[in-house]
Amino acid sequence: VQPPEKPLQAEEWNKLREDFKLPEIFEEVMLNNMIRCNSPINVAKSLLTHVAKRNGDIAYSVLVKYLTLCVHQGQVSEIRDVYDIMKVRFKILESGAYNLLIRGLSNSDQWRMALTLLEEAKKIMVPSRTCYESCIKAASCRQEMKLAFELYHDMLAKDVVPTLDVLQSFFNFSRGMKGAELQKQLFGILLYLRENQIYPHKTFMRSIKLWFESIPGGNWRGNLTKIKDSGQCPVCKHQLEESNLSEEEYSNLSERIIRDVIHGTDTFRKTSPKEFEAFQTFVENRLPFDIVIDGLNVSHIKSRKMQCENLSDAVNCLAKENARLLVLGRKHMLMNSSNWKREVMKEMQNKADFFFAENISEDDAFLLYATLRSGKHCRFVTRDFLRDHKACLPDSVTRHLFRKWQRGHQIVFSSVFSQQPAFRYDCVVQTTGDTWHIPYKDVFEEKYSYQVPRKWLCIQQK
Repeated sequence: VQPPEKPLQAEEWNKLREDFKLPEIFEEVMLNNMIRCNSPINVAKSLLTHVAKRNGDIAYSVLVKYLTLCVHQGQVSEIRDVYDIMKVRFKILESGAYNLLIRGLSNSDQWRMALTLLEEAKKIMVPSRTCYESCIKAASCRQEMKLAFELYHDMLAKDVVPTLDVLQSFFNFSRGMKGAELQKQLFGILLYLRENQIYPHKTFMRSIKLWFESIPGGNWRGNLTKIKDSGQCPVCKHQLEESNLSEEEYSNLSERIIRDVIHGTDTFRKTSPKEFEAFQTFVENRLPFDIVIDGLNVSHIKSRKMQCENLSDAVNCLAKENARLLVLGRKHMLMNSSNWKREVMKEMQNKADFFFAENISEDDAFLLYATLRSGKHCRFVTRDFLRDHKACLPDSVTRHLFRKWQRGHQIVFSSVFSQQPAFRYDCVVQTTGDTWHIPYKDVFEEKYSYQVPRKWLCIQQK
């Protein structure tokens, strides 16, 4: 149904409804089309007036669709009217309506009402990222930075992950402003990037650089650079943090992971304790390994090749240096099949130890256990990011050590068999007080990537 171009009378709406093959959903379909065509608001309003007269009230789903159109068009007084109707008619609203109301009001001079609605939503749910970020941007662009940061910390406390877009907006809106508290908060965002191994994209990096350079009396200067293999910054000659863990850090980390992640969580939902014990015995009798390979994961690298060929390429590439390899496989790899040729498997077993787990087992636990038990030199190969294990670790110090260990020990094969070497320096945001070094990517990547950036922003205080 094509939306009309001007408001209609009751009988005209009735006629359209009768001609429609499913009259009971006519209003919803019509409003969906109005949203799609961005129809004039008075046309949609005439439909709502007609429905109210006919039924005595308007269904929640119809109101939400009308609200969507109002938000698209920034019709603030209409958004307020819809909210007033909803508040009287419905005890509580669901997240979709809160998202729309907050988004619509935060872009207007009624933005403080969006904050009230956020507080209201908090009583019954964890508000969405959109709700928080709309309010943060509303406060920031009116230079209410203290309020914006309160919302940001509230969001983090509720485990709502901010977008890079909102983090960047803090730097954009704080440009040229002075104040020690504000500076501390923005440094806090940089430390959040460090903590979570997030690499800003080029435009975000520029916002950071411009903010530093705009701090009144700050004398900060930013330069783009590439760090030498030795870990020295060519601009400020500063030596970056090493990627190596000290003996004490390493033993704390491996103890923690084996205790909290491998034994303490849901590993055994997919792996029987008996199987894991068998694996532990297998590993202890053959320690130490130099490289542990997630066989199934690596076998999917090139989609056009047989899985066993992909794995064989990886094994051959890694076995060159006489390294002791452990491949974590699955039982189905031993069945002679189109993807797993028996002779290829046999040949690989001459070059590496293989452990074949049940087909539903959780490989990460096996991978972490064998690598950590082999010692500090041992590296591992997977294209996974092991993101969830960071969440199982109890405190930020251990999480940071886990990421640091991962950055230094994970070998990544991209679609071509080239190893990304483990760097001697740690590729993460870092500071000495009068310098900041921030690794960045050329483009924004939604997925956390394990490809470490080569480009850095060096900021120093003259």
